[in-house]
Amino acid sequence: MKVLIIGGSGFLGTELVRRAVATGWETAATHCSRPGGIAEAAWYRLDLRSPGNIDEVLAAVAPSAVIDATSGGSDWAVTADGSIRVAMAAARRGCRLVHVSSDAVFSGSRIHYAETCLPDPVTPYGAAKAAAETAVRFLAPTAAVARTSLIIGNGGSVHERLVHTLAAGTHEGVLFTDDIRCPVHVEDLASALLELAVSDGAGMFHLAGADALSRHELGVLIARRDGLDVARLPAGRRADTLMPGALDIRLDSSATQERVRTRLRGAEEILQVQ
Repeated sequence: MKVLIIGGSGFLGTELVRRAVATGWETAATHCSRPGGIAEAAWYRLDLRSPGNIDEVLAAVAPSAVIDATSGGSDWAVTADGSIRVAMAAARRGCRLVHVSSDAVFSGSRIHYAETCLPDPVTPYGAAKAAAETAVRFLAPTAAVARTSLIIGNGGSVHERLVHTLAAGTHEGVLFTDDIRCPVHVEDLASALLELAVSDGAGMFHLAGADALSRHELGVLIARRDGLDVARLPAGRRADTLMPGALDIRLDSSATQERVRTRLRGAEEILQVQ
């Protein structure tokens, strides 16, 4: 098995590279600014905004599977156009493609979202992700598109680091009590994505955790696990701010869970105090 992980130096990408190498796969990964720290993988610089760059990397690697775990935020040129270039290049070479999408493609108007629900984004990031997954499904019909939620795990995620800085008083801000998601552990997510890479499953998959929690509830669990003072975590309501975006999005992963062996644990289990 030869796999190319696009966005391999990111939080999710690093775990994907680590697991692929540990499994014994011939592993290549891309970075935008500097290579990741896993020497057993072959690293390639890739700028998804540059037409033809992805073709050069695919020609050099000749992978049997490509996992697109890049994160360009609301930068349309990376998140939308870049993902479209990946799908076109993978389709031309006949590579298995797994594209990582986000619950940000939804508005939150219906709260509970199954794999069959159509995107209705309300933010630039969500719109870019929705455009990407729609194009991927058109250009590469055999691809797997995997939506996920907040990614946490082992202290390295954005949310875990934020909780530590808030508890230490070195960062201003609040944890919203009305912003609800289904957090997933990075190890569970990476394991399920690698499963999809060696399967022939096509279409939409949901890879989110089993528990729906507010960002504040998640922060409390993280603080308790790490021995931080929960009372120092400031709480607030997102509805009282001008910050755009959905409030309550709960990905229903039950149909996907029947198709993958990896158990998608809930945050309560992931962050229980030992």
